[in-house]
Amino acid sequence: MNEDLIRSELNEGILTLKLNRPDKFNSFTEPMAGQLQQTFIEAQNKAEIRCVMLTGEGKAFCAGQDLSEVVKKDDNYELGNTVRNSYNPIIKAIRHLGKPVVCAVNGTAAGAGANIAFACDIILASNEAVFVQSFSKIGLIPDSSGTYFLPRLVGLQRTNAMYLLDEKIYAEKAAEIGLIYKAVEAEELINEAKQICGKLAALPTKGFALYKQAVNQSFSNGLKEQLELEAELQTKAGNTRDYKEGVQAFLEKRKPKFEGR
Repeated sequence: MNEDLIRSELNEGILTLKLNRPDKFNSFTEPMAGQLQQTFIEAQNKAEIRCVMLTGEGKAFCAGQDLSEVVKKDDNYELGNTVRNSYNPIIKAIRHLGKPVVCAVNGTAAGAGANIAFACDIILASNEAVFVQSFSKIGLIPDSSGTYFLPRLVGLQRTNAMYLLDEKIYAEKAAEIGLIYKAVEAEELINEAKQICGKLAALPTKGFALYKQAVNQSFSNGLKEQLELEAELQTKAGNTRDYKEGVQAFLEKRKPKFEGR
């Protein structure tokens, strides 16, 4: 891949990923989606990566799909191909990554760009950011898990308004209704996100991986199944080195040193 469509930097256990098509408001193309998928695979496989921060270069976070790419496809092309090949693997990678993913939304997040952000574990946004579905005005439905996470985050009525009425949600309102964790001043966004990532990277990330597994399965489990899953995963957590270190540090009244194992 010749273009650096996803900029990555690893520092003190934090892998920072920047969507890097600022002249196109970081809208996705197939090569860009492929690069982001690959970076998440690498994050899963590298023990030195303890937390991932996702943000955008320039004024926007992500404007969704670059429509100029799809309109050039031949007659055999279906929009579902882009959803399956570009976006679904990204959503799955975020949710199945055994490490926390913090999203720092630095500007407009539209369409698939907004829904990728909503799939992350903790979402911060600049007070200048705005979230918009932007599918209805071109006759499409929300994809990239938009019909899955949005109703769970803000309820059916708000989801309907965001999609059917193309309602724009600014960062402070997004925090107020539970769409994101926090809205911060634009100039403080990256520092705030880095502080959160630094805290997460120093904590028992093996337990975080098990927690994400439990939350993911809670969306389809009944209470009985979820209670049993909690017991199974708690057994796994109790067998980790992080758990043993945490208990030992507590007993010895010292700061624990977690390794994510």
